[in-house]
Amino acid sequence: MDRYDEEAEQRSAAVAEVAARLRSRGIAVTGAERPEELADLLSAVERFEATVEAHGGDLMVDDLKSAQPDDRHFVVPRRAHAEPVRTYIRRIDEATAQLHRHPRQPDR
Repeated sequence: MDRYDEEAEQRSAAVAEVAARLRSRGIAVTGAERPEELADLLSAVERFEATVEAHGGDLMVDDLKSAQPDDRHFVVPRRAHAEPVRTYIRRIDEATAQLHRHPRQPDR
């Protein structure tokens, strides 16, 4: 295997890992996203999650897979069918900004 093949394999593995991390959070990933879009999407989701935690949210309860989140404001927005990644990232960033204005939850 030459160096190019190794690098391509490493990139492919990294993309698969990022996609798996997003899917584990309930984020819809189609497989058509470019690697840089997936990386940007994961960063947006992680910023949202950090803001949720800073405001006293519980990521184990307040997630897309939860039937009854403690606070719906702490649930990352769901990706709409066929929604472009950049549009979805903007919605997540808007939700993150709104969280900064949301009242903090008391410590549990």
